[in-house]
Amino acid sequence: MKEGSYMKNLKIFISATMLSVSIVFDSCNTISDQEFEVKGVKFKMIAVEGGSFMMGATPGQGNNARENEKTARKVTVDDFLIGETEVTQQLWFAVMENNPSYFKYQDGNYPVENVSWYDVQEFIKKLNEITGQQFRLPFEAEWEYAARGGKKSTDKKYAGSDDIDEVAWYGDNAGEKTHAVATKKANELGIYDMTGNVWEWCEDVFEDDEGQMICMRGGCYSNNPNAQKLIYRYVCSIKTKYRFEGFRLVLIR
Repeated sequence: MKEGSYMKNLKIFISATMLSVSIVFDSCNTISDQEFEVKGVKFKMIAVEGGSFMMGATPGQGNNARENEKTARKVTVDDFLIGETEVTQQLWFAVMENNPSYFKYQDGNYPVENVSWYDVQEFIKKLNEITGQQFRLPFEAEWEYAARGGKKSTDKKYAGSDDIDEVAWYGDNAGEKTHAVATKKANELGIYDMTGNVWEWCEDVFEDDEGQMICMRGGCYSNNPNAQKLIYRYVCSIKTKYRFEGFRLVLIR
């Protein structure tokens, strides 16, 4: 990923586990969707063709952006794959053999939550050992590019629609709890729940007076519509773990 101006003053921490990629892509060198399986649990990664985009308060986001969202700037990202859904409780259990979620369901197709940034890094390390891949969290620019729909973007306010009820579990319809993934409309790339359900950890870590911090993205089941916008950034410590904090994976080819 080529860094844009949004990276200023950020200190980047990348997972130390960097294993060789055994994934097979088409001979024409075109990135494609891939499916993986861990102990019988399948999960799909959606191909996102790289490109340049305006990150931040673009016209489609309205005129009520906060200070850390204003001044749209051009950012370029390379090809990557991103989780079709947030990481589910069943996938977490397959890798970690526990379920830290506050909302536990017999159906494991709900997002795992109540996990810190450090917990997620441990999960990714074990997942990479099992699969031989190089999974990691998305950088903020990758997350926003994918949420906007990549090269298929139509500059919607939310991930796939200007009508939040089409694409998100949020404060007005979620009943203060998580919901099964992929039960709302996908965005332009076929990615689900990039608006609502649970906040999603990113890879970018930066320092401020309170220590090491992260901007989480995507909104959650209890937020109002403004906090669900694609540009909304929720700043918190990397040590926190709450029942509204989850994540999705990225894989670099």
